[in-house]
Amino acid sequence: MDFLSFITLLVIAAVTSWVLHYPLKFHVTPGIWSFFSKMVFAYIGAMLGSSLFGEWWTGAVYGNVYIVPAILGAFATLIVVVDVAKTLRA
Repeated sequence: MDFLSFITLLVIAAVTSWVLHYPLKFHVTPGIWSFFSKMVFAYIGAMLGSSLFGEWWTGAVYGNVYIVPAILGAFATLIVVVDVAKTLRA
């Protein structure tokens, strides 16, 4: 993975985490540390997005990252992680 791909995945992770954490208030606990932990899982989900959803929509490729599958992977991972954490916390 080159530096451009790393930065692209980091931006995708930050944006998806922000959308779920602040405007939608989809979190286990409020606060900045919950946001940063979401960024870690969103980054992992964005990395796995192309593997899970495929490499499609070649018009939106930046570096070696397919943008749409990475966004879908980040959102899917965050939703599953937060749901599991809420279930185990209850």
